[in-house]
Amino acid sequence: MNPVVVVGAGPVGLSAALGLRAHGLDVVLLEADPKDRERPGSRALFVHRETLGLLDGMRPGLAAEITSYGRTWHTKRTLYRGREVYSRTFPPPSGPPGLPPFTSLRQVDTERFLRAACERAGVEFVWEARVTGVSTTESGVRLTADDGREWTGAYAVAADGARSTVRRELGIAMEGTRGEGFHVVVDVADVPGAEQPGERVFHYEHPGVGGRSVMRVPFTGGFQVDLQCRDDDTEEAYGTEEAVRRWLPAVVGDGYGERILWVSTYRFLRKVAASFTDSHRRVLLVGEAAHLFPPFGARGMNSGIADAAAAADAIAAGTAEAVADFAEVRRAAGLFNSAAAGRALDHLRPRRRTVRARQRAAAVLAPVLPWCGSWLEHAPYGPRHGAPAVAGGKY
Repeated sequence: MNPVVVVGAGPVGLSAALGLRAHGLDVVLLEADPKDRERPGSRALFVHRETLGLLDGMRPGLAAEITSYGRTWHTKRTLYRGREVYSRTFPPPSGPPGLPPFTSLRQVDTERFLRAACERAGVEFVWEARVTGVSTTESGVRLTADDGREWTGAYAVAADGARSTVRRELGIAMEGTRGEGFHVVVDVADVPGAEQPGERVFHYEHPGVGGRSVMRVPFTGGFQVDLQCRDDDTEEAYGTEEAVRRWLPAVVGDGYGERILWVSTYRFLRKVAASFTDSHRRVLLVGEAAHLFPPFGARGMNSGIADAAAAADAIAAGTAEAVADFAEVRRAAGLFNSAAAGRALDHLRPRRRTVRARQRAAAVLAPVLPWCGSWLEHAPYGPRHGAPAVAGGKY
């Protein structure tokens, strides 16, 4: 039997390969970069309970490996212009151990666990295999690399990211919007010996950075800072490592300028592929090859791994109908997540004065009306409930 070819060794491609191996299918995973590649630090941070459950179904014990390394904080706080409007601390779990609501670790570490699991599962890796051509028939798929090598398979999974060559070669368009402005995301290492707060903090209109909103999230070994920039901000002023060293102390205090691990910027893209499969139902798009969301709400990698699990199930079923169902259901999930991210973006970057006035009024009333503080806490991440009943539940 021909193997299934997975394109892209990021967390979603690794998850797809692992899911396929869980079904007993042979897998060849193609990655354009070399084996010893250095991966960027910022990107996905949260691995949610639903995702951990999917990964554990692919490789029992994998969720425990990830959570034993990752960090689960129990306090979340929201501030408005320097004043706290919401705080909640959850008690540590009691009773038998189970999956936490999430775990927080850098994407490089998540990929490390997934890659090791794939190697143990018998996934065949092919490094420095940059796919440049794709063709499909009713019976299979052929992929060609830039050096002339070819691979054939009954199916292929495209997990080759936002600039997916596979998607482009199949002629599948991305549909959606590109907003103005960007976020700056910074990974910062802990200062040795310094006690770090185990809390996630979202700060509306932080006075230390000119009224821009900021989020701080801990992960194992450090924390991530997300600065929401304005439409007329430049990356030179806020998005370079030199610029971050200027504004970071106002957000986290002194002593971290030399502890920066990675700086990246993200544009506000909300796009979903017109189809998650080709006309012959032989290629399945997953992750950022299929959808792009803004970098908040933890929808990117989590929904991508849900895509990967559903793709593995569809391929194991081995019918065109199963692949068509995958494409329909996962595209519906992508559209839900895109709309949810849009609602969050409208809250974070209000175009109407009435929205900003509601936020200010809620901040004033939060001490006497707790639901106002709760609204300020939850709105920046978009709705979680109402997604189609698909693998991953919320994604």
